[in-house]
Amino acid sequence: MQAIYLASGNEHKAREFQVLAESAKLPVSFLSAQALGGMPSVPEDTGTFAGNARQKAQALLTRLPAPGAWVLADDSGLCVDALGGAPGVDSAFYAGHPSDAAANLTKLALAMLDIPEGGRGAHFVCVLVLALPDGSVREFTGRCDGRLLHEPRGRGGFGYDPLFAPSGYDRSFAELGDALKNAISHRARAWEKLVQGLNDLRAHG
Repeated sequence: MQAIYLASGNEHKAREFQVLAESAKLPVSFLSAQALGGMPSVPEDTGTFAGNARQKAQALLTRLPAPGAWVLADDSGLCVDALGGAPGVDSAFYAGHPSDAAANLTKLALAMLDIPEGGRGAHFVCVLVLALPDGSVREFTGRCDGRLLHEPRGRGGFGYDPLFAPSGYDRSFAELGDALKNAISHRARAWEKLVQGLNDLRAHG
């Protein structure tokens, strides 16, 4: 069983990844950074999703208790065409520190208030970075294109989900339900690539 430590202290996220791994029949065990005493402080100042994920992965890699374990980090966010790609890597802190999902959503809705339908394009990005004991890293990127609605809709999901409708749907992520959202989201697409990458690593030993 391959141990993979998540560069996050979120135990819920570790359980979610474990469920995904079991569904994909991957012989891996996901553990949060709490198992290593917590996540080190990381500036996340690279300006890119991939760069920030690499920072987090490499920071936790130094805390591994024994050789052989791997580290997985992720960074994700919403990029809005009309805002020049914002909030982007600052998605979690769009309305300032500390992170406030409701305030972020309100600020984005107001920023888009006068933007017409044809200019409301947006996409979610998720980058998963797998760091190996030899210091090498593998990146897996998922993207979900769509548009921003004129007002938040739905009670499901989290973050910007009530304002984002994926391409091909008239409902927001918050209205689609977890099963459908998790099948088409940016994170799901990054996960699919990660599964292939993990299988390739196992095959080549």
